[in-house]
Amino acid sequence: MQATPENLLKRREISEKLKAKLIENLDLPYETYDLRDDVALIGSGLGLDSLDILEVVLCVEKLFGVKVPELSAHILRSFNTLTDYIAEAKA
Repeated sequence: MQATPENLLKRREISEKLKAKLIENLDLPYETYDLRDDVALIGSGLGLDSLDILEVVLCVEKLFGVKVPELSAHILRSFNTLTDYIAEAKA
């Protein structure tokens, strides 16, 4: 995806929508502005477990209509990588 002002705005919208929905669905003790885009979803970042990751995948599929393939740990590394994947899939 090319870094045009329009694409950057779309990416920001995806990121904010994703953060808000995950905070709600996973009952995370954060606000959207608390979560950096490069925070790790798995492991030491948010520390999500396998059930939480399943919820993330279902959320992405329902909210954005984007299928997350199996064996996609690299996509779920951080908000950045997940947002990039969604933006590319919707482009």
